[in-house]
Amino acid sequence: MPKAGHRTDSNGSVDNVGHIGFYWTSSLFYTSAHRLYFLNTSNADVHTGSRASGFSVRCLKDASVALTTPTVTPTIGTYTFSGAPQGPTTATNTGTGTSYTFSYAGVSPTVYAASASLPTAAGNYTVTVTVSANGNFTSATSVPTAFTIIASATTPTYPAGSVFCASGATAIVNVTNPATGRIWMDRNLGATQVATSSTDANAYGDLYQWGRRSDGHQCRNSSTTATLSSVDQPANGNFITISSGNRDWRSPQNNNLWQGVNGINNPCPTGYRLPTEPELDVERLSWSSNNDVGAFASVLKLPKAGHRTHGNGSVDNVGHIGFYWTSSLFHTSAHRLYFLNTSNADVHTGGRANGDSVRCLKD
Repeated sequence: MPKAGHRTDSNGSVDNVGHIGFYWTSSLFYTSAHRLYFLNTSNADVHTGSRASGFSVRCLKDASVALTTPTVTPTIGTYTFSGAPQGPTTATNTGTGTSYTFSYAGVSPTVYAASASLPTAAGNYTVTVTVSANGNFTSATSVPTAFTIIASATTPTYPAGSVFCASGATAIVNVTNPATGRIWMDRNLGATQVATSSTDANAYGDLYQWGRRSDGHQCRNSSTTATLSSVDQPANGNFITISSGNRDWRSPQNNNLWQGVNGINNPCPTGYRLPTEPELDVERLSWSSNNDVGAFASVLKLPKAGHRTHGNGSVDNVGHIGFYWTSSLFHTSAHRLYFLNTSNADVHTGGRANGDSVRCLKD
């Protein structure tokens, strides 16, 4: 936003160009109106001003938009629509059938007609286009051209076979960092609520060994074993300890366990995944301060959930340190974010047998 100056209400003179920025809001306060202002020698703020003053205007696009009927001539087949958020604009035939779908990440889980203005609750949704006339056609020439669009929710689910600790399945609620544009789950896997402080025990969640699925090992009181696994999915939910070598619970190592939404052992719900090291690091750089205070003050409300040591499986530093896994590897180790009471936050590496927190990113 530039310092565009303003126009005075008394005589219409244009003043303070290049020195002050004034931006109108739509909000009123008695006979005045609220405005944002910032200048060279003072902090920015929002206060009130005369409605006759001349100030800058910055427009905001409303996220509630109507879904429009696609402008395509259908033929026999299955169509996946893609386009701008206002609705499908193009279609590609991907198979036989009469189902037309496209992803729309901004509607509520209620069914709406095509003419309805769709709400903006976050989620993954499918819009199905159905033939309004007889759908039992046998050739392209008999395909009706009138369609009705409805929106229906597809709720994200956790991977089959997931074991949940005492708190049960973690609620899937989105939060967006406006600085990075990334959409995250608003709490750690295993947490029962969003953190109310850096030391909120209900927000700590579970502690995962890198690359393992939710098989029960992530529960803070799970049993331990010193027997390494030779497979991607151990037969039990024990926390596997190792105090030497490459400090991995699996031998030989497998680098593909947490790579993306289709990672072999991705513990996140459908459509979510572990962040990469650059993705989690850019979140850190958006914090108001590079420490535990900034971690909690961020939109992610990251608590100091402690960690579980690879050597003996003990849970340490709860309320003092936060460790958060990424999907990124470095030689035999993996990258993780950490922050603590007396030091700056950073991203460094740790043995994959460590038990650290997991925060899922929407793909």
